[in-house]
Amino acid sequence: MATHMLENLSRSEKLRLMEALWSDLSADAPAFASPAWHAQALDAAAQAHAAGAATFVDWQHAKKVLRER
Repeated sequence: MATHMLENLSRSEKLRLMEALWSDLSADAPAFASPAWHAQALDAAAQAHAAGAATFVDWQHAKKVLRER
């Protein structure tokens, strides 16, 4: 499907397409290996949390900050 064809789809059609793509991609998820940096980032986050060094923000605030970037 060409990208320009997406413009002609309704929101519900786009969501159904996205769900179908996700279902197809996740079907072989166990065969997909995450990159090493991902495990390292998760470990670093877990260690920061365990040490009390992690800070958390409300999701609404996080979205606002990201959109302002």
